[in-house]
Amino acid sequence: MPDSTSPAAGKARNDDPAAYLDATYYLDFDKPELAAYARATIGDAKTDVEKAVRLYYAVRDEFRYDPYAMQLIPAAMTASHTFRAGRGFCVNKAALLAALARAVGIPARVGYADVRNHLASRRFLELLKTNLFVWHGYVELYLEGRWVKCTPAFNLELCKKFNVLPLEWDGRTDSLFHPFDAAGNKHMEYVNDHGVFADVPFDAIDNGFRSLYPVFGDDGRMNMGGDFGAEGEADRRARR
Repeated sequence: MPDSTSPAAGKARNDDPAAYLDATYYLDFDKPELAAYARATIGDAKTDVEKAVRLYYAVRDEFRYDPYAMQLIPAAMTASHTFRAGRGFCVNKAALLAALARAVGIPARVGYADVRNHLASRRFLELLKTNLFVWHGYVELYLEGRWVKCTPAFNLELCKKFNVLPLEWDGRTDSLFHPFDAAGNKHMEYVNDHGVFADVPFDAIDNGFRSLYPVFGDDGRMNMGGDFGAEGEADRRARR
């Protein structure tokens, strides 16, 4: 396990689930509000699969997907920060789900891939100057004796605005992004897998984002803002 006080993290070195249960710098479920939320969310669920599915849908839909919330600042990429903010980018929401899973005793680790055709508004793509989204975050949870992938990024309300099928998850099969949207248009292509990590690899994400996207200032904050959901809804209406 990486040093839990450090903003750096190394790639996961083994598949032993016992190595992915501790609180870390970014997966900081030792904050009382995260642990309490996790317990309240799982409620009377008995099995780890039931607990994991409840946590997945809570993170997916109760925390708004917002790329404008992304900040290349270590403290802003902790699970507790995303929890308090109530919104985050895919990287943030993946860390939050992993932290909540660990809070109820489910081994969890964060994974990343580079993708094209990521759900985005026309304005956001123009600001990034590319449709390549690097270090897209997902989660692996250890359930029923094996690692299962899930992606809690796009909340249901946002999917409706963009006309994208919501990503469901049963706790037993991998759930990544559908290759097509609700209208049958190509939506997502995975082009590179960075693997899984015991904690958020801040330095790698920071380097990847800064090398590709011109929107981050020296302080790690985006140099613009916007209403991502409203932009997507406007784009959808314009295509009719």
